[in-house]
Amino acid sequence: MVVVLGVFFPAVHVAKQALGKHAGKPESGGLPREAHIVAHCIRKEVGHTFTELVDRLGLMPEVCDRLGIHPEALPDPTTFYHSLNRYAMYIWRALLRVSAQQLHQSGHVALDSTFFERKQASQHDLQRRNRTVTTIKATTLTDTESLAVLDVHCCIQREHDTKAGPRIIRRNADDLQAVVADNGFQDWYTEYELSAYDLYYRTYHRGSNSTAVAHNALNRMYGYTQRWMAETAYSTTKRTLSSALCSRLWYRQFREIVLMFFLHNIKKIAKKL
Repeated sequence: MVVVLGVFFPAVHVAKQALGKHAGKPESGGLPREAHIVAHCIRKEVGHTFTELVDRLGLMPEVCDRLGIHPEALPDPTTFYHSLNRYAMYIWRALLRVSAQQLHQSGHVALDSTFFERKQASQHDLQRRNRTVTTIKATTLTDTESLAVLDVHCCIQREHDTKAGPRIIRRNADDLQAVVADNGFQDWYTEYELSAYDLYYRTYHRGSNSTAVAHNALNRMYGYTQRWMAETAYSTTKRTLSSALCSRLWYRQFREIVLMFFLHNIKKIAKKL
């Protein structure tokens, strides 16, 4: 209960801020939009199914009151199930971005990628759905000082780092000063392209020739070693939350991944309060 409340209050604040004028109940009626988002945070934090989530909400009258839910007339579990589909990916990204803005941003970020396993169903179900992809790749930008995750790019086609990296940097270039990444992101064309954004793109260069050695030594001098901060964010997220994705549809799994990093930021906000 204490863990849930620690996530609940900052999540409500950030959700309302991210939704802006769209916060509150829709004109068609129903629950406030932020209630759906916070309910998904609670579900992911404690690892509940949608049915268990509704049962848990019935035991927390204070939470229900803040979310506009009547404890004696709880919504059906399918209400929360479908809201994960209804809220587009840009809404979940906005939540992640606003949560990161609550923490100190240095402008120096680590670019890295990790993999999340898709929870396996029976072989019959996998064949019936023609589902052969077992992992989803997530590329993130992590602030090297606050460990706040600024943005996430997800894909199921094993997009190469030199393609995914520039894509996520472009979306956030206005707020960045320097980016550090491992040699998987090293590409001369990318370095040339990103120089137009007036930011430092520091990657570890392959090879042992004098140019690569000098370049890597210069990178270490200017903070390349801070790249491990992204791996710290990954290990913290996967250790405290289940790293297996339960949703069967890829777009729901993308939302799950963003929600996990949103919770990572929310917990850091809660420590500040």
